[in-house]
Amino acid sequence: MSLRNYLTSRVFLVQVLIAAAIIVVLGYLFMHWLTFTTDHGNEIAVPNLSKLTEEQVEEKLDELDLDYVLLDSVDYKSEFPKYSVVEQDPSPGTKVKVGRKIYIKINSSGFSSVRIPDLIEKTYREAVPTLKALGLEEGKITYIPNLGKDMVLEMRYKGRNLKAGDRVLKASKIDLVLGDGKATYEDEGEPVDSAAVPTTETPENE
Repeated sequence: MSLRNYLTSRVFLVQVLIAAAIIVVLGYLFMHWLTFTTDHGNEIAVPNLSKLTEEQVEEKLDELDLDYVLLDSVDYKSEFPKYSVVEQDPSPGTKVKVGRKIYIKINSSGFSSVRIPDLIEKTYREAVPTLKALGLEEGKITYIPNLGKDMVLEMRYKGRNLKAGDRVLKASKIDLVLGDGKATYEDEGEPVDSAAVPTTETPENE
């Protein structure tokens, strides 16, 4: 029998159908095996652990047959209770398998302290980014007579003068006293009292 006749014969067609049926059955069995081994369909939604203590996290995850790993504490965030969860991975609502580990980060007990940098005679535009990089905030801005316009002359915290190296808590607001760009001497040659009432103009962005 020639090849052409064999390929068009009933025997060949039956063998092709049998082979196709075997492939379908094997594929079906493989998918069921894969579903069983991966526990597909029995996934758990990760709960929201935000603002929970570590003890509450452990209790909640135990109920769902999940585990957790404490990665680290983060800088204190006032909107979260002390020692509560600030970050988690996977995020809430993510579907995971039983026994999956949830990674968490805990809020610190309070703000850490930072050293005040030397901002005297720095410009306002240099001082503010430096403060923010240290976790500090810009406070009240006042002006006193001085030729150096927008130049930092004093740093204050809650009314007291600060010097470079003093420590304050992160998130503290640092008040800045700036020069107004005007001469500090009157026409008569007498110095202007540096305690003159300061203004509260907004520094110009050059």
